[in-house]
Amino acid sequence: MTTFETLHEDAVADARRESNRRSSAASRLRRLPVGLALSWLILGTVVLWAIAPSLFSAFNPLQGVGGEQLQRPSAEHLLGTDALGRDLYARIVHGAVHSLTGAFVAVGLGLVLGTALGVIAGSVQRRLDDAIMRLVDVLLSIPPLLLSLSIIILLGFGTVNAAIAVGVTSVAGFARLARAEVVRVRRSDYVEAAFGSGGTFASVLWRHVLPNSLTSVVAFAALQFGSAVLQISTLGFLGYGAPPPTPEWGLLIAEGRNYISTAWWLTTAPGIVVVLVVLAANRVSQSFGKVAA
Repeated sequence: MTTFETLHEDAVADARRESNRRSSAASRLRRLPVGLALSWLILGTVVLWAIAPSLFSAFNPLQGVGGEQLQRPSAEHLLGTDALGRDLYARIVHGAVHSLTGAFVAVGLGLVLGTALGVIAGSVQRRLDDAIMRLVDVLLSIPPLLLSLSIIILLGFGTVNAAIAVGVTSVAGFARLARAEVVRVRRSDYVEAAFGSGGTFASVLWRHVLPNSLTSVVAFAALQFGSAVLQISTLGFLGYGAPPPTPEWGLLIAEGRNYISTAWWLTTAPGIVVVLVVLAANRVSQSFGKVAA
């Protein structure tokens, strides 16, 4: 067989493998559940709102227009206007960055602190484990909203402080889950074999325990993202989040409640957005949970 024939066969084989890969990817895409695909679409759209809001709306979310107060949804104003003549759709789009940033900060804080506490509790001696878990039990015994309000009163109002407060309330959940996963993995045969072959505690923890323990924690983080969006919106609705005229979703709902009988869209539109984002995040977290299982 000549060199040319060999190269030709290799090229044909590569083309077939590439074709099979594309067909397999297309097949997986067709098998993707409609609800999960729609959830990813919703989350992707909201993330794009936060990254480049000007691409989705040309109106200024902070500047009102005289004579256009409380306009109903129309072709010009898709979701109507508020009491100051500001485009509601523009305010929702520009408010995504505040709500999503707060949710990411809250989930990140809970993930880092809670996972660290859980890993320490599941890896060390019994006394320190008991002390950490009793602290976790105390945090779990306090209603999340009450704990968030207490922290905000200490730190002050604002989106970042609200995110920190929400993040602290999720530390206990992350800690308990991380500890349970670490304890489960530590009892596995391959971990015992790693110790038996001379592996140090730090190396076995880093190379075997952590990688096999954090999958469920990441799935829980996706679930907590939706919960964080809802809690931050709740704090904003109560007046403990971003101050006016910041177009934060919870604050938009609070501002529109005074006009609910005459301008229903002021509360309905941002409320629907919050609900859709929370449901989409929960649906995506379910898919992560199935992978982890």
